[in-house]
Amino acid sequence: MSGSRSKPPGSRPRPAQPALDALLDGAAGDPIRRALWLDGLDRQLRPLLPPALAAHARLGNVDGRRLVLLVEAPVWHARVRLAGPEILEAARSIGLDVAELTVRTATRAATPPPRATPAPRRLTPRAEQALREAAALLSPDRADDDSAP
Repeated sequence: MSGSRSKPPGSRPRPAQPALDALLDGAAGDPIRRALWLDGLDRQLRPLLPPALAAHARLGNVDGRRLVLLVEAPVWHARVRLAGPEILEAARSIGLDVAELTVRTATRAATPPPRATPAPRRLTPRAEQALREAAALLSPDRADDDSAP
């Protein structure tokens, strides 16, 4: 008895190709490669932005010598425009050859909203009593009482 029962006899093993490699294969993967490249640039650029802007702006595109930033509201649009020279210098520091800044107001937030934490649940009266009893067992006063002869 040779071979595995999980494969039909005479079948050859196919080389494994990760899903990402399959997506990136050929010209069909160009948009995905570009999106990954832009995401990597955004991760490098965002820490270099002025701290007040970093949470409200993200890299949208690099189109030739033009850097496109997306902001979440018109107020941030104005602030990014004012910080334009500093932002362009930060982009140049990570290797981008940009000379112009374009700011667009996005319809979605630059960063995902924080997850809502569930409201704490009230303990049942029986659970409260059990917790009090457990705390009493761990109490230092009780340890002193048990050590007495």
